[in-house]
Amino acid sequence: MAEVARHLVDFFLHIDRHLQGVMAHYGLWTYALLFFVIFAETGFVVTPFLPGDSLLFAAGALCSGSALSVHVLVVILAVAAVLGNLTNYAIGAAIGPRVFNREDSWLLRRRHLDQAHAFFEKYGGRSIILSRFVPIVRTFVPFVAGVGRMSYPRFFAFNLAGGCAWIGLLTYLGYFFGGIEIVRRNFSLVVLAIIVISVLPIFFEGARAWAASRRKCS
Repeated sequence: MAEVARHLVDFFLHIDRHLQGVMAHYGLWTYALLFFVIFAETGFVVTPFLPGDSLLFAAGALCSGSALSVHVLVVILAVAAVLGNLTNYAIGAAIGPRVFNREDSWLLRRRHLDQAHAFFEKYGGRSIILSRFVPIVRTFVPFVAGVGRMSYPRFFAFNLAGGCAWIGLLTYLGYFFGGIEIVRRNFSLVVLAIIVISVLPIFFEGARAWAASRRKCS
């Protein structure tokens, strides 16, 4: 298990090097591989561990000077993100509230569902957009929306806006800033900063909930 964790950390921190290897080996098929990763991260409730923000930034950065077009990549990945959320919503609608009665398994953590449910209840329809920028939560919010039978046209509109904003912002940021020498030399630190910034909302929300529970107990 420790070896797997070490490889995952190495992949996340040096995602630019791994992507370079993928691009060199697969060429234009890289579009399809990245499509699958983004689709799976947003479409399957059991794969929240897949890279999202850091992958988009790195992919955008590596488009500069490669055979890949950043504009084509943005369109392809936006489609993947939107279809992923639609799939997740459909799974939630099909399974229904029964999943909330299940115990933890190695595939599904109850606290992740509870966090996403609280996020959805707090922000309503906006949560579909906002959750795109919060790892783990973005995988579970469309599922929770499906469980709650949120109006499909309303969900689709928020999903389309959030998916395009998330993919466009992170990928173009990587494209425009990834070529800067200081960013290229310190890419691992930049990726780490992206990860830390993206999980800050979860940390603050958890701290707020903990403080609220302490006030109730006192």
